[in-house]
Amino acid sequence: MKILSCLCAVILFAVGPNAQAAERALDLVSASQPLLQGVPEVAVGRLQQLLRTNLGPQEKRLVQLKLGEALVAAGDGEAALKILADPQLRNIGAAKFWQGQAFATLERWAEALAAYDQVVRTEKDASLRADSIFGKAEALRALNRKDEALRMLEMLFDDQRWALRARFRATELLLDKHDPMSAANVLSKARPQSALEKQERRFLRGRIEVELQHPEKALALFETILKKSEQAHHSLVIGALFAISDVHLQLKTPEAADDVLEDFIEHHPVDPELAKIFAKLDQIYATERKPSRSELTRWSHDPAQPRRAFAQWYLARAELQAGHRAAALENFRTFVNTAPKRADLIDGYLQFAELQRVDRQFNDALATLERTRALRPDANQLAEIIWLAAEVHYAAKQFEAAAQEFEKAAHSGSVARNDALFNASLGWLQVANDSRFSADYKELSASANGDESLANLLLEQGLVQASQGNAKAADSLRAFVRDFPKSKRVSEAWVALAEMAFHESPPRLEEARADLTHAMELQPTDIARERADYLRIWIEDAAAKVDEGKVVSLANQFIHDHPASGFIPDVRMKLAEAYYQRQDFANAQTQFELLVRHEANGPFAEKALFFAAESAMASMGPTSLERALSLLNEVVGKDGELKWAARNEQAVIERKLGKPQDSLALYDEVLKGNAKPGEKREALCGKGDIYFEMGTAAADNYKRAIENYDQLISDADAPPHWRNQALFKKGVALEKLGNQTDSLATFYRVLENEGKPGRPREFFWFYKAGFNAARLLEDESKWDSAAAIYQKLTAAEGTRSDEAKARLTQLRLEHFLWEQ
Repeated sequence: MKILSCLCAVILFAVGPNAQAAERALDLVSASQPLLQGVPEVAVGRLQQLLRTNLGPQEKRLVQLKLGEALVAAGDGEAALKILADPQLRNIGAAKFWQGQAFATLERWAEALAAYDQVVRTEKDASLRADSIFGKAEALRALNRKDEALRMLEMLFDDQRWALRARFRATELLLDKHDPMSAANVLSKARPQSALEKQERRFLRGRIEVELQHPEKALALFETILKKSEQAHHSLVIGALFAISDVHLQLKTPEAADDVLEDFIEHHPVDPELAKIFAKLDQIYATERKPSRSELTRWSHDPAQPRRAFAQWYLARAELQAGHRAAALENFRTFVNTAPKRADLIDGYLQFAELQRVDRQFNDALATLERTRALRPDANQLAEIIWLAAEVHYAAKQFEAAAQEFEKAAHSGSVARNDALFNASLGWLQVANDSRFSADYKELSASANGDESLANLLLEQGLVQASQGNAKAADSLRAFVRDFPKSKRVSEAWVALAEMAFHESPPRLEEARADLTHAMELQPTDIARERADYLRIWIEDAAAKVDEGKVVSLANQFIHDHPASGFIPDVRMKLAEAYYQRQDFANAQTQFELLVRHEANGPFAEKALFFAAESAMASMGPTSLERALSLLNEVVGKDGELKWAARNEQAVIERKLGKPQDSLALYDEVLKGNAKPGEKREALCGKGDIYFEMGTAAADNYKRAIENYDQLISDADAPPHWRNQALFKKGVALEKLGNQTDSLATFYRVLENEGKPGRPREFFWFYKAGFNAARLLEDESKWDSAAAIYQKLTAAEGTRSDEAKARLTQLRLEHFLWEQ
């Protein structure tokens, strides 16, 4: 708000005829001249220089008054208040008026009101009093005291200098009160003289027509302002532009609204209000079913700045709203890399940083925020930057840096001071900095309303301690339950105690169940209910006798009740595994595939794909093997831990489909790749099995099978089940080649390996080899040797000892063998 003063005349009158004083008055006029010419910053410098000269008390007061005015005009309200606070100016009405003006520029409206009111009550100069009445009305309007503001403005309706401005402002206030008839009555008595004033009256008439539900009349008035924009203040042109847009929204013709806005942007690529105009255009696009992005795309490649930067920003937003996240991120990246350094682009930078935070690109987000700090943000924007940086650090588990940033936010004048102190305290808890935690807790205690935030902080202390495995956690949580029994979050403490009991070694399941019962009896919060429902699944899964049906039921119920939970991937994985263990392969496959669909890049995605394929293989459906192959291809495409296991499984499928050559090629890929030793052993064994199966067509294939088995046998690091399996299969292949002697010797090596000290026991292939060795001996009627083999099998006391013992007894009876 600008109010002109006539202080120069007052100054000349006050200094009198003294020649020296007159010369100084001329200096004051010269120093003040740039203020009248619209360059207050120059006036400020000259007046400050003049103030440093040897001035008398009265002259000094006059220079201080003019300097205060110049500082207000330059937008430096804080500096103006310091100058005008001089005790020598205390009883001067003009000083109090400019104090009101300074408070107004700082939007400290209650203090501005008090200053203006003092001038209105005490000042005898009619001109200065009228200026203060208008200032008081503005302060009352800002404080939403509309009726009082109207009464102030009515006092100026007959004032020659203020009548028109007062009627315009009163019209606006009445429109804000949705009283168009009174607004029309006040405006009808306004007598504008200049073209600018007539345009402003036209704009207010348009607003009245909108209130009277005459949108077509309003449009005609607003469009006239745009057509004669050279006769209107820029702010009025922008107001008319937005009013046209709003009327078209009311008429449900948003396409016409965006045409008007796009046309304005096209012809005004450097308009100072582009930020607001693009924001309005974005609002219009949001109401359209299929908004066109052609103009935004064209402008985003046009060199005209800042239009290009705004187009890139809002094109990124449009892509994001359309679900094209990758394209949105690319546009945001181009925007921040090429945009001019302007404060009105800060919100675009912040939106990009927030997207990067959500995508866990923490270093990139922090780099974007550093760029944002260079755009000269105001105090509120700087507080927002600091806050977002703190959130990024916290999400990145950089807790000390997060705590420091939250403390900055707490002391930045942000309205979220207590929230910032709360979050800073959490950061100090995470790094076990008890002294900084205590300091922030103490500061929060001094300003927190009620004890809920303090109670929450103490609860968080217990939760953080629990997450760190701190022995104090249980005591902290029980102290919270005891000291804040009426807290809304007491149920969360009980759930945390249940989680701690569950994670004990061994788990205290009954205690965990009892704690969950306590939690559910206390009107649990959504967080407590979600975590409790989640924990119940794992409690049942850890029971001594697992009820798979109950686990399945609880997991399905959780997915139904908490569809947006962050625990969904864990729960769906457990549900799929439970189905798999129950051999319900169809449902297992469904759950594994749902997990991949919703968490394509999640930690379980690869494992889920692999077991979806395993489920498909086991389901025996008509197209199950083809589906399994497809899923395994996706696993391979992820190039993760299960890549080579997937190739081995694909080889098994190709073998089942009667494609041995394709299967062999897959096994060779595993053997040539960087697969783990176990995966390579599986490939070697698989190749041997395929050649063995092909031996019926060509006996040489048995030899190829033996070559692969021999590689396994020679692997000194191979676990017993691999070596014994290879020996057994080699023995069978030798038998197929008619070499019973070497076949028997190979089977016997398995029995010898089992007897070696320090080796882990392996019974499956041990018994298969033993029974085959005994069979070969029986075929040669070598009963004593066969009996010796059965004796070894019996003595092993493994899974088939009884079977071996029965065969040994039968052999002795049939062939009259005496037990040695």
